[in-house]
Amino acid sequence: MARRLFVVLFFFTMVKSLWSQELLCNVQVQAKEIAGVDKTVFTEMKTAVFEFMNNRRWSNLNYLLSERIECTLIFTITGATQGGDEFNGTLNIVLQRPIYGTDYNSVVLNMIDDKVRFSYVPSQTMEYADNTFTNNLTSLLAFYAYILIGLDQDTYSLYGGTPMYEKALTVVNSAQSTRFTGWEAFESNKNRYHFAENLLNSAYQSLRKFLYEYHRKGLDTMSKDVGGGRTVIAKSLPYLQEVFNKRPGLYLLQLMIEAKRDEIINIFSEASPAEKIEMINIMSGIDPSNGSKYERVTKR
Repeated sequence: MARRLFVVLFFFTMVKSLWSQELLCNVQVQAKEIAGVDKTVFTEMKTAVFEFMNNRRWSNLNYLLSERIECTLIFTITGATQGGDEFNGTLNIVLQRPIYGTDYNSVVLNMIDDKVRFSYVPSQTMEYADNTFTNNLTSLLAFYAYILIGLDQDTYSLYGGTPMYEKALTVVNSAQSTRFTGWEAFESNKNRYHFAENLLNSAYQSLRKFLYEYHRKGLDTMSKDVGGGRTVIAKSLPYLQEVFNKRPGLYLLQLMIEAKRDEIINIFSEASPAEKIEMINIMSGIDPSNGSKYERVTKR
């Protein structure tokens, strides 16, 4: 009995040791325009952000090492205070998702947050706790960690990302009335508040249906059935159109179109004439400034 118990405990210990943090996040810090600040500050900043994103468990979900979510954060620092402990610039956030049966990674999100301002002192402790605003850098990172995990979950199960979006909204709520921009509802209709709000708003749930059906039922089946997967993707495009008809300028809709435009064009380049026309009609209608790009599929 003792031996059997030992074997069971050993098995669960080994399984647990295979579980990992959720994110596999590449971090870059670009600061070519900054003078008068020791460049080692930016090296240490990169390391601190990398460790904060990758070494922390953001949920109670269990991920294998091979299942970690691939993402990239690129900080472009364009300004610094004279003391060199407060910085501002932009943050490029990219999320990729592996497609079943292939070595292809599909871009789920590729956006730039242009309201990035934070304090950073080398060797400082990167402190963060839900429902508490400690500093803008860790709140910013926590917000996007939750958003990235939620979006990834949404591509695998319908509305699977809801708990993560709710956590992202708690970060937003904790950051209200701070001196940092990007958090308040009335400040802009394209900021972190509206990103989280759009994802949780029941009026725009069709966008999350799109994420699930496009990726899980469409792309994931194309390694075995290209035509069938493309048909599913074609049927998912009206979800985008549905939200466009409700609110053409919705921030989340624009982010999804931006991430998927080139991929959709590539997918339909080998489609039937009827499928091409249907795609062009939908995508040109909701993304009119890029209509000519969609029409190129007719020439392939």
